[in-house]
Amino acid sequence: MALFDDPAVWLPIVFALLMGLSILIYVVLDGFDLGVGVLFPFADADERDRMVASIGPFWDANETWLVLAIGLLLVAFPAAHGTILTALYLPVALLLIGLILRGVAFEFRAKAPASHKPLWNVAFFVGSLMASLTQGFMLGLYIMGLEYTAETIAFALLTSVCLTAGYAFIGACWLILKTEGRLQARAVVWAKRGLAGVVAGIAAVSLASPLVSPRIFDKWFSVPEVLLLAPLPLVSAGLVVLLFVSLRHLPDDGERWSWIPFVTATVLFALAFAGLAYSFYPYVVPERMTIYEAASAPESLFIIFVGTCFVLPAIIGYTVLSYTVFRGKARELRYD
Repeated sequence: MALFDDPAVWLPIVFALLMGLSILIYVVLDGFDLGVGVLFPFADADERDRMVASIGPFWDANETWLVLAIGLLLVAFPAAHGTILTALYLPVALLLIGLILRGVAFEFRAKAPASHKPLWNVAFFVGSLMASLTQGFMLGLYIMGLEYTAETIAFALLTSVCLTAGYAFIGACWLILKTEGRLQARAVVWAKRGLAGVVAGIAAVSLASPLVSPRIFDKWFSVPEVLLLAPLPLVSAGLVVLLFVSLRHLPDDGERWSWIPFVTATVLFALAFAGLAYSFYPYVVPERMTIYEAASAPESLFIIFVGTCFVLPAIIGYTVLSYTVFRGKARELRYD
């Protein structure tokens, strides 16, 4: 109870949890629709239309979580917001260009003359690829302490490729869930190939995090922490095995197994994110600034908290409603 007696202690924790939850939901939800865009070159024209139809009702709602996460960072941890975005100015700019490009292409590919549609398909793929690669680059640079050296840039490039492969993987899992027939069969093949990228990305981050920070090394390998954390890699390995087994049963037993890859991938992403959050807590800027040092004044945080109590349920409700209304297999996407 003493924790809740001091707003300067519990409010930064609450906003760190809210920001982390927003980022996780964004990574899973917008991750799959970015992944669908990354897979565009491997599909034919009819399949691309069905792929767009599978994400059409959701992609706007998915990106809302990125806006919420950045908004919480700005208002709750303004000092960290300035430090992080200053260090990541160029990749953030490229991320925004990619998101704008894919958003414009999403609308124009359905309304432009048939002769222009291939151009907008390319724009949709390029925008999705740019957004995925830049997010992975920012993740790698954040893990390495927001420092620009040859080693940190090399690691950021590695995480850039791995996160893009991860997005393509969860995008393929989404297509397995939302489509049927030949496209579902091709999505199974894409998911099998992308699973290796997911495992490589999680392994790279898991190996790098304790090596770049003695504090993280101690949090992982001290007793009793190492015993408490042991289930995390074991459960993750079990989820990878479950993904491998479920994909082997697809698409022959498509309807019974089609939901398992996406749900399992979501849990795997959540576990990886939880491990990352545990590693860096209480720092919001790695090894430089804790959530308490970066937080706004408690009075300001409390006012923001009251507003968040109204805004967050509305965003959750909108998201749940969109996924409920458009549940089931993807059908033809219409704009009339």
